[in-house]
Amino acid sequence: MTDTSPPARPALAYHLTEGTGPTVVFLPGYGSDMEGTKALALEAWAKRTGHAYLRFDYGGCGQSAGAFEEQTLAGWRDDVLAMLDQLVEGPAVLVGSSLGGWLMLLVARDHPEKVAALVGIAPAPDFTDWGFTVDEKLQILSEGRLEKVGRYADLPMVYTRAFWQSGEANRVLFSGLPIDVPVRLLHGMADAEVPANRTIRLAEVIRSAKVQVTLIKDGDHRLSREADLALLIAAVEDVTRAL
Repeated sequence: MTDTSPPARPALAYHLTEGTGPTVVFLPGYGSDMEGTKALALEAWAKRTGHAYLRFDYGGCGQSAGAFEEQTLAGWRDDVLAMLDQLVEGPAVLVGSSLGGWLMLLVARDHPEKVAALVGIAPAPDFTDWGFTVDEKLQILSEGRLEKVGRYADLPMVYTRAFWQSGEANRVLFSGLPIDVPVRLLHGMADAEVPANRTIRLAEVIRSAKVQVTLIKDGDHRLSREADLALLIAAVEDVTRAL
C-alpha cells in the first residue's frame, strides 16, 4: 500500500517565555530567524512586562532542522500551526515580519480560532506574484531555483520552484480576507523591498474594521531602529489591551 501522507515537518527550535495574556508569537521574514532584532526586542518586552511570548525558527531556518531549499510557504504555514497547537494556550497575537506577515494572514483566514490579533511589519503577502520580474519567474520555473541579491545580506537569497509554486497556490489578496480581529500594520515609506502601498491595499482587503496602518516616512524594510522597535511594541500593547 502506498503511503500518501505528507512528509513530516522538520523539528523546530524555539524559545518560549512564560507569562500572562494572549501569547505573542513572532513570525520572521524570508531567510530570517528568531535571533533577529525585532524578535529579541519583543522577547525583552515580554520578560519586562510578564507577557507570554514565543519566537521560533521555521523548518530549514536558523536552528531548526531541515534544508532551506526544500521548504515551501505551505510548509512554513504548517510550522506556525504546529507551534500554536503545541505551545500556545488560547488564541495568539501573531506578529509577522515581511514573509511572516503573509503567514499570519493565512493562519488568521483559515484558522480564526487560533488568532486574537495581528501585527504586521512590512507584510509581504503574495510576493511570489509581484516580487519577481517575468524573467526571474521564468528562470525559477525552467531552472528550479533563482539566486537573488538582497539588500540586507552578504549572500544571495535562494528561491526555489517548489516555494514559488506554493506561494502562487496560497495567495490572499485576490479576494476579501475574512479576518475580523484587531490588526495593526507598520510600513516604512522608504522600503525598497515591499512598496508601502501594498500595505494600504492589504488594509482595504481585510474585512475587520479594527485595522490601523502606521507609515514611517524614513523607515526601510527592516524597521529595526530603536524608534521603529518602540512603534512595534506600542502596536503589540495596543492590540493586547483591546482583547
